[in-house]
Amino acid sequence: MQSEVPGRDAELGVALPNGRVRCTACARYCEIPEGKTGLCGVRGVVNNRLRLFVYGRVIAGNIDPIEKKPVTHYQPGSSIFSIATTGCNWLCQYCQNYDISQRRKVEGTEMTPEQVVQAAELQGAQGMAYTYNEPSIFIEFARDCGIEAHKRGIFNIFVSNGYDTPESVNEMSKFLDCITVDFKGSGKQEFVRRYIGIPSADPIFQTLKEIKNKTKIHVEVTDLIVPRVGDDLEQAKKLCRFVRDELGPDTPVHFLRFHPDYKMMEFGLTPVETLEKHYQVAKNEGLTYAYLGNVPGHPLEDTYCPGCNAVAIGRYGFYVDEWNLDADNRCKTCGYNLPIVGSLHKQKRRFQFV
Repeated sequence: MQSEVPGRDAELGVALPNGRVRCTACARYCEIPEGKTGLCGVRGVVNNRLRLFVYGRVIAGNIDPIEKKPVTHYQPGSSIFSIATTGCNWLCQYCQNYDISQRRKVEGTEMTPEQVVQAAELQGAQGMAYTYNEPSIFIEFARDCGIEAHKRGIFNIFVSNGYDTPESVNEMSKFLDCITVDFKGSGKQEFVRRYIGIPSADPIFQTLKEIKNKTKIHVEVTDLIVPRVGDDLEQAKKLCRFVRDELGPDTPVHFLRFHPDYKMMEFGLTPVETLEKHYQVAKNEGLTYAYLGNVPGHPLEDTYCPGCNAVAIGRYGFYVDEWNLDADNRCKTCGYNLPIVGSLHKQKRRFQFV
């Protein structure tokens, strides 16, 4: 019976003449027959209706600093209640959260959107993040949590691979305040086909255009640089030019250090010198704010004032340890107005790099 099926009916789907249902939550557009699920493992067809089996099932809930997402230009220093479900629409061979993302079971604590937000409040969080797996696969649950969060003065963040659709972006516009979109290997086709299992990164670029042109969501971009197979500088140039031309030169870009995990244990850490070369590509292509991630203590974790090159925001790992902006986010040295949303939140404890 319908009541015995976990979750609830999904909204992002279209019935097809052949009896299947096309899911429109992500760019895979899985056409799902009766009794089966899409690749994500959490959206499937029961009684000719598309279901989100993990609606109300939270597999992980943790407090993180916003800088861990990474997000550096939105509500700096804030505490974020991060949640996830099982499943994912990507098959990343290096995923550090593979136990969650590659699990194809409906598991987790049963929670209503109201209970999720109450948990965030009890933890003293200023924001909520939908992360660890791809949130677009549970977009209806994220939306309902996000709308409830807004009622209580809590903002919402997606940490997303960007492999989305116009339909899912439309849902994001109803509750999302900030998104960080994660490229891998700068979106090079050979890399994403072999190590992620998608045909190309084109839908990610389209998603970013859609978000920029049709929403007010704050956008940051990350790029996981994988040694030998995902560190092409020419591809990084293409990505940086896209960000500059389509999203704007003030869009923050984060180049992240790879560490071996899951099925890619044979690769070492990304050399810091490689990351620094990518940073220089970003600067050469006209991006104002570029960062290195997963390299705690590196000077390129900091935000530098474009007006005088002084350190505007100093960081160590996920911790803000220097703040040289006034109440209007102007540089205290030269008065340059930096495009930071919100002011520094008081951090209750130092979040260590992990």
